[in-house]
Amino acid sequence: MMRDDRLVEMRVFRAVVETGGFSAAARVLEVSQPFVSQTIQRLEARLGATLLHRTTRGHRVTPEGARFLDIARRLLATIEEAEAEWQSDAVRMEGLLRVSAPIAFGLDRVTPLIPEFLARHPGLSLDLRLTDDHENLIEGGIDVAIRMGALPDASLMHRKLCRLRRLVVAAPGLVARHGLPDSVEDLSSMPCLAWDASREHLNRWRFVDGDRTVTFHARSRLRGNQGMSLFQMCLAGMGAMRVAEHLASPAIRDGRLVRLLPGLRPADDTAIQAVFLPERQIVPRIRSFVDFAARAFRAPDWET
Repeated sequence: MMRDDRLVEMRVFRAVVETGGFSAAARVLEVSQPFVSQTIQRLEARLGATLLHRTTRGHRVTPEGARFLDIARRLLATIEEAEAEWQSDAVRMEGLLRVSAPIAFGLDRVTPLIPEFLARHPGLSLDLRLTDDHENLIEGGIDVAIRMGALPDASLMHRKLCRLRRLVVAAPGLVARHGLPDSVEDLSSMPCLAWDASREHLNRWRFVDGDRTVTFHARSRLRGNQGMSLFQMCLAGMGAMRVAEHLASPAIRDGRLVRLLPGLRPADDTAIQAVFLPERQIVPRIRSFVDFAARAFRAPDWET
């Protein structure tokens, strides 16, 4: 019988990219580094494409490698989800699961999922910690963290839950007083809400306008360090704000907010992801929660 190593190759390639190197992938997969190198070489030879550019300082994913990685992730996620569902009745999970999430997304979208998850796993206890700070998973004893936007720590494993877009919105009363802006430059005539200095990058609102990217730097008399608080002030008409789509879209649909510059596409589409330590990826309670969240957010009802 012919041996088929394609799934092994996909898993090895995914591990190399997600852990940042051949040695790190070997540690996570508990194999030798030569095995990892030889597997990648066989994969590239079979596909007839270079997936990784090697340099003395590391490696870089090629465009072909990025395309293959996306396909591999989707196929492996489907297989892992099927296995998790098959094993869920056979394996009784027990113990404590610690989950961290941003406050706004945690209140709005993660908290409503918890009753069903715990009902499926009566042997589990869950500690849900809501914070807009990026806690250290090791120091905080966190099993899974829900993160929004770019991941600064390349050593963490991650799984995309859904797309993240932020829309610029304002309350109807504020629009009535200041008018609808026709361009990015017009935003400077409206009061805005801004994050504090520790999250200054979130105050740079980037838009695609034709063939150029335009950035508006939001400045405000009113700044805050907590997203839900800023969102409530936006609803109250205190200023325009760039809001995550899971909060913005329902408020736009029911008339509580108005989207500003709807003809311009946000330039910083990223993702909402579940992150965890590499060595924790096979722990049943962690894998079960990540799979559950991925299914719940596979087709988000807020996406426009």
